[in-house]
Amino acid sequence: MADPSSYRPKPGQIPDSPGVYRFRDEYRRVIYVGKAKSLRQRLSSYFQDLANLHPRTRTMVTTAASVEWTVVSTEVEALQLEYTWIKEYDPRFNVKYRDDKSYPYLAVTLNEEYPRVRVMRGAKKKGVRYFGPYGQAWAIRETVDLMLRVFPVRTCSAGVFKRSAQIGRPCLLGYIGKCSAPCVGRVSPEEHRELAEEFCDFMAGRTGAYIRRLEKSMQEAAEEMEYERAARLRDDIDALKRAMEKSAVVLADATDADLIAVAEDELEAAVQIFHVRGGRVRGQRGWVTDKVENVDTAALVEHALQQLYGEESGDAVPKEVLVPALPDPVEPVQQWLTGRRGSNVSLRIPQRGDKKDLMATVQRNAQQALALHKTKRASDLTTRSRALEEIAQALGLDSVPLRIECFDISHLQGDDVVASMVVFEDGLARKSEYRRFQIKSFEGQDDVRAMHEVIGRRFRRYLQEKQQTGEWDEEAPAGEAPAEGDPAEGAPAGQDDAAAAAAAPAAAAVPPAGAGAPLADEDAPAATGPTDEDGRPKRFAYPPQLVVVDGGQPQVAAAQRALSELGIDDVAVCGLAKRLEEVWVPDEDDPVVLPRSSEGLYLLQRVRDEAHRFAIAYQRNKRGKRLKAGPLDSVPGLGESRRQALLKHFGSLKRLRAARVEDICEVPGIGRKTAETIAAALAGAAPAAPAVNTATGEIIEDDTAPPAALSSERGQER
Repeated sequence: MADPSSYRPKPGQIPDSPGVYRFRDEYRRVIYVGKAKSLRQRLSSYFQDLANLHPRTRTMVTTAASVEWTVVSTEVEALQLEYTWIKEYDPRFNVKYRDDKSYPYLAVTLNEEYPRVRVMRGAKKKGVRYFGPYGQAWAIRETVDLMLRVFPVRTCSAGVFKRSAQIGRPCLLGYIGKCSAPCVGRVSPEEHRELAEEFCDFMAGRTGAYIRRLEKSMQEAAEEMEYERAARLRDDIDALKRAMEKSAVVLADATDADLIAVAEDELEAAVQIFHVRGGRVRGQRGWVTDKVENVDTAALVEHALQQLYGEESGDAVPKEVLVPALPDPVEPVQQWLTGRRGSNVSLRIPQRGDKKDLMATVQRNAQQALALHKTKRASDLTTRSRALEEIAQALGLDSVPLRIECFDISHLQGDDVVASMVVFEDGLARKSEYRRFQIKSFEGQDDVRAMHEVIGRRFRRYLQEKQQTGEWDEEAPAGEAPAEGDPAEGAPAGQDDAAAAAAAPAAAAVPPAGAGAPLADEDAPAATGPTDEDGRPKRFAYPPQLVVVDGGQPQVAAAQRALSELGIDDVAVCGLAKRLEEVWVPDEDDPVVLPRSSEGLYLLQRVRDEAHRFAIAYQRNKRGKRLKAGPLDSVPGLGESRRQALLKHFGSLKRLRAARVEDICEVPGIGRKTAETIAAALAGAAPAAPAVNTATGEIIEDDTAPPAALSSERGQER
């Protein structure tokens, strides 16, 4: 526990201006981010008698080891910077809302030549119009099915669309009148886009004028005795009215607003949001959070607004936001929302009428969500605690394994050998800690040797990071330098293979703490980058209490040998064999057999299966990249754009191989030196095998088919 007076800034050092501040712990991790109208007044409030501080605030300031701040010009800038840093650093003492589910949206892809109506989840994309969120995906599909009768917009995938265009026949929806069939030219791109925009206008709430226009057209058709067209329009009107009935009218004045309600107790808070568009409830969502900082309802509302609109813009931010309590001060938040929308946004508390009644309904939903969350969490905590206790008892551990890491090896008959590491904390998967490894110290199929290598690489990196933070002051045993695994899923493109280069020479030694320069990472650049200085958590900084390997006695022995070579004796090891679900421990001839109904066995199975899934996914991804690789992929400095430009210019790899250096130089962006490198690479590469049309058996002379299409694999994945 740190003494706040040890890092308290000197008097007069803190500026009296708006800004954002960060508290860091002894390992330079950011543990709290806050904003203030006056940094001097706000930060001074943290450095008072600990007895006068709220228990949560007292825990934070005693955990911290330093504080720093950034001055901004306005409170709006402070609000935006606070949101950005909370998203980036994920501080443990900040309120962070956990969305209780992934909500589906009705999306119209206006960024395509032929816009498509579809169900989408996850991050929003530029140029796509979203409506929702909806509670269930089937609700979207029912609405779309009714509206396609009036707005026959494309709903098919790119593959179906391309296939229909090739064969000159539309899909079934085109035949039954629920698609205008732009794939076969029944409508022009401009006409189809107009249909999509009318669909968006109707979904946005502009329904009355459109229905009145259809009713007028129906009457005109009846007067002209075009009864079939009149009947068609009548059915269209009925379909639109049925679609509208699926979302009840809650506000009579066609209001566009979001209503936010908060239910809280001393430990947790639940937030519910109703999205009202055109006076109708178009979507609903909810969050639950632990109150890890001392906040009131107004502060919870401010955090909810940041979470809800921090990455939105334009019409996604409504004209009116109704809340149970206004942030203090309210003006910066209102200005920030106005900036996100691009026009004025009203942030207020409803006082009377329909809006106040609807807010009461949202509040009841928030209270029910909090009660349901507490019931589920109590049940989950009991089950997970029992599972961890059973594992600790079965393996003879001194304490329950709060952090479990599981390793698995995957390959295809000895090719593309990879490994995975998954992490479970408190019995729950922590996917941000997942890591992937390439095995390159040897070739072929040897799961035991691969397991030894991976365990050694993971824990050498742990020892390295302990040395860098000063925690490790004993001489480390000799061994190869640490090697870092690939980043987890979701890392930026291009990082998949960068972190798993060839393993280091086995003779490299780990020096004792303080002897010479920091350890170099053989699988990544020597400088560890911002992980030490800017507060982001390190990749291998936290050791597990239990290491689980996918396998039996040989794999367990290899893992234990790797730990012993590094002098690590405080990490337990076990293995879970698939055949009989036996738990193997080091230096034991007989396995530990847990009852089939054991929660501990069930948790170990989930950990093992998750590691297996993660390893298989990585192995398939690597194999796919290898099969798709061509001669141009090996040319240094030749990126995807210039490869595409070369193939577009020459038409095929065969013509490119036959081209002269002067011809290659004619391609935009290709210089003389690069052209010579390309010609040399193609001259040294063996010509590709002739492509075969699998439908007709015809040999395609022009080798434009991708290698993946010409390859056939047989084998069993592991």
